[in-house]
Amino acid sequence: MSRYVVTGTDTGVGKTLVAAGLAGHLRARYWKPVQAGLDEESDSEAVHRLTAGRAEVLPETWRLNTPCSPHEAARIDGVRIDPAALVLPEGDGPLIVEGAGGVLVPVNDETLYADLFAQWGLPVILVARTELGTINHSLLSLEALRSRGVAVAGIVFSGEENAASEAAIVGFGKCRHLGRLPRLDPVTPAGLAEAVAAHIRTDLL
Repeated sequence: MSRYVVTGTDTGVGKTLVAAGLAGHLRARYWKPVQAGLDEESDSEAVHRLTAGRAEVLPETWRLNTPCSPHEAARIDGVRIDPAALVLPEGDGPLIVEGAGGVLVPVNDETLYADLFAQWGLPVILVARTELGTINHSLLSLEALRSRGVAVAGIVFSGEENAASEAAIVGFGKCRHLGRLPRLDPVTPAGLAEAVAAHIRTDLL
């Protein structure tokens, strides 16, 4: 059974696009536990649009108004996120869970997302950009996950090919290269589905 957490090395690395692509390809349920920022299209809304009905999008547990770290967005909204309430959805079949920002983003004043991943016990797919700085960010993210006993299914790169950086991360990080999602312009459901089928090693999942 395919159940994975999709997280990123940072904000804006293509995590939601990869999560949508995998959810659509696997015909999975998709769950974003905490959405911070409601002025624009939410991640769940984006996944619903980009999977064109091939994935079941589950409701978020917390919807917070401010686009910032969940712990601060919750403080602004006058609520506190309780990690004990973030229980994996029940049900059969594939599941894609999307984190927020990077691995060490705070959920509340005591808990980081990496702690949640350890609580859930699901393997993680790490999404990393291919631009300058990605080696450091990726290796630090892998260390943070493994220090908590979180299994890493592999890494998906996002952007233009950077063979040297990708090889360094896979080699030093001792993780599987699950492929690279190229830049898509425009981003459409059909284009995303084709790119995932052509470039992502879903056979390894």
